[in-house]
Amino acid sequence: MRLKDDELARLIRGGEDTRVEFKESLGGDAKARIREAICAFANDLSGSGSPGIVIVGLKDDASPARTVVNDELLRTLVDMKTDGNIVPPPVLICEKRQYDGHDVAVVTVRPSDSPPVRCKGLIHIRSGPRRGIANAQEERVLNEKRRSADRPFDVSPISGADHSELNRRIFEDEYLPGSVDREHLRQNDRSLIERLAAAKMIASVDDDRATILGLLVAGIRPRDFIPGAYVQFLRIAGTELADEITDALEVDGTITDTITRLEDKLRSHNHSRVDLISGDLEKRTEKYPIAALQQLVRNAIMHRDYESTNSPVRVTWFDDRIEIQNPGGPYGLVTRENFALPGITDYRNPNLAEAMKALGFVQRFGVGIANAQRLMHEAGHPKIDFVVEPEYVLATVWTISPGV
Repeated sequence: MRLKDDELARLIRGGEDTRVEFKESLGGDAKARIREAICAFANDLSGSGSPGIVIVGLKDDASPARTVVNDELLRTLVDMKTDGNIVPPPVLICEKRQYDGHDVAVVTVRPSDSPPVRCKGLIHIRSGPRRGIANAQEERVLNEKRRSADRPFDVSPISGADHSELNRRIFEDEYLPGSVDREHLRQNDRSLIERLAAAKMIASVDDDRATILGLLVAGIRPRDFIPGAYVQFLRIAGTELADEITDALEVDGTITDTITRLEDKLRSHNHSRVDLISGDLEKRTEKYPIAALQQLVRNAIMHRDYESTNSPVRVTWFDDRIEIQNPGGPYGLVTRENFALPGITDYRNPNLAEAMKALGFVQRFGVGIANAQRLMHEAGHPKIDFVVEPEYVLATVWTISPGV
């Protein structure tokens, strides 16, 4: 995806167009405009199949703006991929390059294989000289592009499940308000089928088969069609799997139901210890920082493999540890060697990630493990252990001391 020097120079000399955007710096409203450009390039309404580029450090006439291109500027641009404003997360690279003897920052954006892409709830496009928000017909074009492309599994349609398998109230009252810009939502006169198609809940306006995403987000009975869409919780009195099981639960339903019920179960077993000895006032502490457990179970649900296995996510609570295992090993850019390294992210289920952001379960992408490690460290727990295999990822969270 990296442009060669001569290709980059040729694009710059051609000026701003459907593939090229110039910005002098990150001042003023430039950050917002850059996010919109990234969104539009990812949507690739024209169907060029070619990457778009945003260049910071050039004036409108393509002359150098003499902007200081340092690590902070590059980090700000890279963070636009994962800060949650553009969903599903775009595929992009950011690098310092030279043009006409001056440093510039180049953001190269690959067309999405799962359009439409939204920035703060709006679908931005570039078509010829026009830059703006997609209308109903343009949304339909983007939906058809997704339908014909080698789309991610999470937007694949399911035979035997039409839009009647989706709960309209959940879609309209829970999902849409977090996904689509409020003003745009108020002005939206599209039919239910058009809105379901634009949200990737069904295959297209002409094909109302529910997608994996639609069933996970708003399905009436998701597990009828996606057998592995559940979480198995076990509480074991001891440190071995063969020890006595004191509590067990299979949690399924929509993503919201699954996460909410699972986290309620975790809280019920994470009851506080009471210290009446070390001071005049009793002190209550949790066994584990609940926010760290939330990050890990949400990550497992988001990144699991829904395609090639019917195995559930497994959460097993022992006396000395909690094991969280999700089916599906590292994906895409993520490998066994670079797993959990800062800045290394990829998405087996990019549209599910988008939906979890809209539903309030994700604030920004790519930081869940880092946040969990930080929370565990601050609470005095050992570092979270990860076993990364081609078929699964296992996270082990340890108590402060065995047997607690």
